[in-house]
Amino acid sequence: MKFLRTRRGLIFAALVLLLALFLIRPGAGGVKTRLSRSISLALGRQVEIGKVRLRILPQPGFDLQNFVVHDDPSFSAEPLLRAEEVTAAIRLVSLLRGRIEVSSLSLNEPSLNLVYHQSGHWNIENLLERTAKISVAPTAKVRSETRPGFPYIEADRGRINLKIGQEKKPYALTNADFSIWQDSENAWSMRLKAQPVRTDFNLSDTGLLKVSGSWQRAATLAGTPLQFSLQWDRAQLGQLTKLISGTDRGWRGALSATLTLTGNPEDLSITASSSVQDFRRYDIFADDALRLAAHCVAHYSSADRTLRQIICGAPVGDGTIRVQGNLAGVLQSRSYDFTLSAEELPIQALTRLARHIKKELPSDLLASGSLNANLSMRSAADGRAILLEGEGQTSAFRLRSALTRTDLELGEVPFAITETTRNGSKKIRRTGTTPEMHPQEAHLDMGPFTLPLGRPTPAVLRGWASRAGYSFYVQGDAQVSRLLQLARTFGMPSAQPVVMGTARIDLKIAGQWSGFAPPKVTGTAQLDDVRADVRGLNAPLEIASANLHFAEDQLQIQNVSATVGESQWTGSLSLPRHCNSPQACAVSFNLHTEELNTDQLNELFNPHPRKRPWYHLLSPSLMPRPSILTELQAAGKLTATRMVVRNLAVNHVSADAELQSGKLTLSDLHADVLGGKHSGEWQADFSVQPPVYSGTGSLDKVSLEEFAKSMHDGWITGTARTSYRLTTSGYTTAELLNSATGTLEFEMRNGTLPHIAMVTAPAPFRIRLFKASLILVDGKLQIQEGKLDASDGIYQVSGTASLGRNLNIRMARDGAHAFSITGTVAEPRVVRVSGPETQAALTP
Repeated sequence: MKFLRTRRGLIFAALVLLLALFLIRPGAGGVKTRLSRSISLALGRQVEIGKVRLRILPQPGFDLQNFVVHDDPSFSAEPLLRAEEVTAAIRLVSLLRGRIEVSSLSLNEPSLNLVYHQSGHWNIENLLERTAKISVAPTAKVRSETRPGFPYIEADRGRINLKIGQEKKPYALTNADFSIWQDSENAWSMRLKAQPVRTDFNLSDTGLLKVSGSWQRAATLAGTPLQFSLQWDRAQLGQLTKLISGTDRGWRGALSATLTLTGNPEDLSITASSSVQDFRRYDIFADDALRLAAHCVAHYSSADRTLRQIICGAPVGDGTIRVQGNLAGVLQSRSYDFTLSAEELPIQALTRLARHIKKELPSDLLASGSLNANLSMRSAADGRAILLEGEGQTSAFRLRSALTRTDLELGEVPFAITETTRNGSKKIRRTGTTPEMHPQEAHLDMGPFTLPLGRPTPAVLRGWASRAGYSFYVQGDAQVSRLLQLARTFGMPSAQPVVMGTARIDLKIAGQWSGFAPPKVTGTAQLDDVRADVRGLNAPLEIASANLHFAEDQLQIQNVSATVGESQWTGSLSLPRHCNSPQACAVSFNLHTEELNTDQLNELFNPHPRKRPWYHLLSPSLMPRPSILTELQAAGKLTATRMVVRNLAVNHVSADAELQSGKLTLSDLHADVLGGKHSGEWQADFSVQPPVYSGTGSLDKVSLEEFAKSMHDGWITGTARTSYRLTTSGYTTAELLNSATGTLEFEMRNGTLPHIAMVTAPAPFRIRLFKASLILVDGKLQIQEGKLDASDGIYQVSGTASLGRNLNIRMARDGAHAFSITGTVAEPRVVRVSGPETQAALTP
């Protein structure tokens, strides 16, 4: 016996035991039963083992298959623990005593179910109480200890599931490596490393969760001394929000959090810290990385499941944000009482936060001033409603941005929590044309406060914000330029023209928090004496007055009175809202002008005008930007009381106009021309240089006498009708005339040519009917198939007449009488081609 107690004796005994295990293998059924009993005794739960296989190396033990630890039936019918493969190492000394004692359990890819019962208890509570009541030796017990030792339990690549009652939640821990052991007679320890996931989503960047801790034996679970620490690292914020709520809320950043629990469940001290590195919205990439951090302490009591003395703080610059309160009924029907205080909070810190959560804010937005507030939130007696109250105010609040040229001094901005009305209805207040509708839920009321927008009397702004959304109302006078600058400063897309003028506004800016939806601006604005530079126009747009109505999806501009160049326009326009580009906004219009002059239009749109604004002389080499006409999409009605085309006056002009990608179409074009009527369609292509014009149409009952008067030469009388198809291009009159081509069908009735007299006919030369087909090319009208019915016979007419009024015409009658007409329209020269009896003379 003394020999067996020596080191050599123990080695000899071990060798003998190993030899015996090789030669005498115990029955599988008996081993399975004894192993199940041994593990059940240590864990306090029923254990089942499917198959057992003896192993000798590297350490004597057993390979177990289909290892199952059953749960308390009152919690779940599913097993507490299941593993397909388990390695159970045995204590050799226990074999000498005639029993099998498991020293360690190594579980490969186990599945552990944590169940929370509606009674408020977890399924592992009984297991912890069991280990505290039975006498089990520590895991690393001495050889002389006869009591069974608590096995060292470890798991590799495990999975921990969560159930609330009988419902299995999608939350789980995967790739879990955990271990549990008994440190000493009265203390146990554990370690866990796992990745949080949701079974209904494919999440891969939720970070790594590490838990370590220990607990001691106690008479009750509530009095169990414990000490745990939790660390959660490298969790991507978007994946984390999807893990918790099932939706990626659109936030980005790397979360790190620590949690420490010390004490016992009846009086547990909790310390927590968390931080987010590079916090931002998913579509915002700022130059500066923003770090958010907070620290909390609290006490928890399992007796009433209440968190007390909660204190959370977040230092912000020279100020701080602090939350204090109590939370009762954790994991059940909660009641709470919290207060939030902000002390000397720098508004610049809030502005920096805003640049990371609100798109389109200027990158150089700066704010000065501070904010102080005290708010409280508590649950009502029935546990259903939230009671909120509190107020706060900014001091010396000022916003500046060089990019948007904004310097806005707001000073003191008051705000307060407002509860819903007792009957739950919405509050409606009307301070202008836009009614202010307040939500049914509790919300934060802001203002009223003044908003200096460049007018003697500042505008007034008030509004509210709730958990669901926000709504602000601004009324008063404003400079249009300051209003556009303010919109860009707050991240609302707006045009950036050089604009001056004033407006009386009554606007509502509202939106929802969810989905990062942009704010919607509705209401009215009355423009007065607004002047704006428009790209592609050589003169400013001057709006004497106009009424703007901002609907949710459309902007209506009514009662317009404006001047561009030397043309005055009245009418209305409408265009869709929320367009990303001019090409996506189809403008509808109905515009009228008293007089339209084509020479003035040329000066307005010509990229090389004869008259240039004086400030263009400072940069003569500046390349002109593309005209707005090449981008604008518009359709509507144009009318003009009078239109002047060079020396020709046209009255009562109307057309349906459509502008698409720089191509203008004037259809159903009607006008009173020279006592007759015009009907046709014209196109102008401004997308090419120089612009190209083309048109078709007809003129009926035109007075040729009026036509001659427009030329300041009474060379023709009578009435005419014609149909035409013309094409031309250019900027100047000479370019247009030289490039013009086309065809005309001309008919003249009951007229005279006072400058022409024939010896064969009395003066002036009278025409009963003249028909001809004309071809316009190279600045000349070629007469084809001309037939003239005069008092002395019927003539066949051919030849050319240039647009410069030069003539080269041949008239022939009966094959024996022919005349050549040359010279100009004002001074024609008629010469008889053959026959001495034909004479011509010029009428003086």
